[in-house]
Amino acid sequence: MQKTILVVDDEQSIVTLLRYNLEQAGFRVKTAMDGETGLKIAIEESPDLVILDLMLPKLDGIEVCKRLRQRKVFIPILMLTAKDDEFDKVLGLELGADDYMTKPFSPREVIARIKAILRRTVITEEHTALDINASKKLKIGDLEILPEQYEAFFEGQQLELTPKEFELLVYLAQNKGRVMTRDQLLSAVWNYDFVGDTRIVDVHISHLRDKIEKNTKKPTYIKTIRGLGYKMEAPKGNE
Repeated sequence: MQKTILVVDDEQSIVTLLRYNLEQAGFRVKTAMDGETGLKIAIEESPDLVILDLMLPKLDGIEVCKRLRQRKVFIPILMLTAKDDEFDKVLGLELGADDYMTKPFSPREVIARIKAILRRTVITEEHTALDINASKKLKIGDLEILPEQYEAFFEGQQLELTPKEFELLVYLAQNKGRVMTRDQLLSAVWNYDFVGDTRIVDVHISHLRDKIEKNTKKPTYIKTIRGLGYKMEAPKGNE
């Protein structure tokens, strides 16, 4: 089934470039030249993925991303930024973007990123690194994960997770008790290299801790192993 990509960017040359290359790659493309219109299309038409520029008229990309997530719209978002500003990148990820790219970019890389995101977010896709469909219920302490249903519960309450947060949680749970380096997590969950940029892992780990840890400063489920990475385990006395 043909996937629909919404491109939200106010530079006509970027929109034209992306439309041509995405259509050549077999995607259906919708476009918007400002954040307000992009937000409306994303909510009303539910595309499979949004390519969202950071700097937009009417509503900027950060605000569009924020409003989508507030409305519980978890369409995957690939954020574009002309800045090399770490604050903007991290803020976008904290608000629920799945990935980001800095302009200028190659259309080939954009398509590769999109395909990687879609592979991670479609639970019927076969042969993923996470092997979601082959997984049965995972239970760790008060955390219960149902990979086939794409649902997770903590203390009986359903967690509201972005697709990437869910997949990171599944992968950590599948590897309970094992130390996973940031590079391993990037490879398994994002399915490509970030050229050493592991901040995206730290941001998503922080999101998960906000949702399953009673004290994020002293986490009991997702432990930081200094100098190595992260490890998921059940709290002591709650194995």
